[in-house]
Amino acid sequence: MKAAIFHEVGKPMTIEPIEVEPPKEGEVLVHYRAGGVCHSDHHAIAGLFPVPTPIIMGHEGAGVVEEVGPGVTSVKPGDHVVTVWRYSCGACDLCLAGRPAICGEGIRMRADGTLSDGTTRFSINGERVHHFLGVSTFSSHSVMSEKSVLKIREDMSLEKAAVVSCAVITGVGAVVNGAQVRPGESVAVFGAGGVGLNAVQGAALIGAEPIIAVDLMQNKLEMAKKFGATHTVNSSDEDAVEAIRALTDGKGAHYAFELIGVPEVMSTAFESVRTGGTAVIVGIADVKSRVSIPPVSLVTEE
Repeated sequence: MKAAIFHEVGKPMTIEPIEVEPPKEGEVLVHYRAGGVCHSDHHAIAGLFPVPTPIIMGHEGAGVVEEVGPGVTSVKPGDHVVTVWRYSCGACDLCLAGRPAICGEGIRMRADGTLSDGTTRFSINGERVHHFLGVSTFSSHSVMSEKSVLKIREDMSLEKAAVVSCAVITGVGAVVNGAQVRPGESVAVFGAGGVGLNAVQGAALIGAEPIIAVDLMQNKLEMAKKFGATHTVNSSDEDAVEAIRALTDGKGAHYAFELIGVPEVMSTAFESVRTGGTAVIVGIADVKSRVSIPPVSLVTEE
């Protein structure tokens, strides 16, 4: 078994043989057949937010279950699965309140680089290697909680499924589940990358109108049209806030989604919404960065 190991910021990952322990109770061993590279992986590797090292990165993945531990009921060997990198215990106050994405145990696992029991299943010559988001997809094999996989149809492309496991569900989920946009409401999407395009797609599925994609690159804006954007704004030569207001009767968008991770763009997204509107921040920024927002707008414009 091999994996791409991240040892230190500023140095490339290295492909190395690894030892993988058998799955314990409630865990599964997955042989990955496909994986995606997300910008969140790059953020961690670049040192924009801390991760314990050595660690096997990656969180977009799909593969086949090879082995299950005692008590596993949701999948069996041979099942095709995708990763669920937002671990939720299902029992804490936040999970029971319907907010599994911020499960306390899941947050602790992400910070410590372990599975739910506080240990790891990876090692190299006796040295423990950490997990990333409980799934570590930059590996040929990985052990994870059964709560970290979801069974899919065997006729679904594993390459496509790997992308669905993050880029699609994050973008669509921000619109459909997070903001709960309703038909006819206006949406501005800042960033037409993988996640942003799927936010556009989610808005189109809901029936939002207009759907305004904002980016610096024209080729990405053209792709956004294919995903359902009704209008595009190239912010390299046009003021995004003014353009969005012009397309929304001078009021601003009902919802603005920032999917890049740039504090200045987050501020722009806030400025682009109407009174009573909502700015949704999805992009991950440097942990040391700050966003500038006029406090008076929070009070007087809600």
